Amino acid sequence: MRRVAKLSAACIASAALALTATACGSTSSEKSEDKGSSASSGGDGVKIGLAFDVGGRGDRSFNDSAARGADKAKTEFGGSIKELTAKNSDTEADREQRLTDLADAGYNPIVGVGFSYAASMGKIAAKYPKVSFGIVDSVVEAKNVDSITFTEEQGSYLAGVAAALKTKKDHVGFIGGVDTPLIKKFEAGYVQGVKDTKPKVKVDVQYLTHGSDLSGFSSPDKGKEAASGMLDNGADVVYAAAGSSGNGAIEAVAGAKGTWAIGVDSDQYEIPGLAKYKNSILTSMVKNVDVGVYDFIKSVHDSKPLTGQNNYSLAKGGVSLATSGGFIDDIQSKLDEAKKKIVDGSIKVKTTP
Repeated sequence: MRRVAKLSAACIASAALALTATACGSTSSEKSEDKGSSASSGGDGVKIGLAFDVGGRGDRSFNDSAARGADKAKTEFGGSIKELTAKNSDTEADREQRLTDLADAGYNPIVGVGFSYAASMGKIAAKYPKVSFGIVDSVVEAKNVDSITFTEEQGSYLAGVAAALKTKKDHVGFIGGVDTPLIKKFEAGYVQGVKDTKPKVKVDVQYLTHGSDLSGFSSPDKGKEAASGMLDNGADVVYAAAGSSGNGAIEAVAGAKGTWAIGVDSDQYEIPGLAKYKNSILTSMVKNVDVGVYDFIKSVHDSKPLTGQNNYSLAKGGVSLATSGGFIDDIQSKLDEAKKKIVDGSIKVKTTP
């Protein structure tokens, strides 16, 4: 992202059209489900409201990471979780209504999972000053909002280093779900990591959808088709930042001998639903949304709610490369060297391609 967009109540309306997708949203469905009733007596638990964008729980990526953070908090503190999930066709009014419904039902804290909630959260947070809101992947300037952000470009840089060191054809690919500023951060870091490591490596870049068409985050068939095209073109490592569309990319790579997929957001090697493809998953650029969500919920439980921007960087463990499978063990020293240079400032990672 060029810079995380800062939104105040005054500029919300003008920003609404610019913020229409999650970082890596996923399947298109609308569901409202109560994940358990109060698990603690005396009302000591927390009533957590989760407003997912397209995909929600079960995307095996971004939204699942947020869900893990909420689940951990519920296990530790008791209480309940209410999940509401968006459709691709949602309007700004739909997002506002979703947050309003959670606030009216007494949920506190409320987490908007994905930056498409930035505009609506700025508006609704002002109407419910006693409710603590958290938003993932954007900054909303309000006294009762915790803005949970990450340095996706830094983790993606390391993914690029890994791709450059593992390609045998000097040809790799990047698939973005939707062409948004946030996903551009993934692309920028990845391409820079590849080129800094091995300048001669060719990098193919493809976005599945553009503008307000969010289906690029929820179409495994499109991800599979894009990855197959890159493999046919000669690429042998493909990194997809595309929500559940990335599952299709992983499937395509698994069907081609001598190729690697790089997962995103969650450690996709460890995801049960992707188990049959795991030996083709080189690594994953893990974005610890669960940590940010858990920290926020805990702060509310402790009556010390986090507010302002809380950025989870590479140095703070906010992003990292998964080592499951041991496929990057042989290049770990070079990855550690690159990480050290990013952390100490020797390498400045771009946020735009």
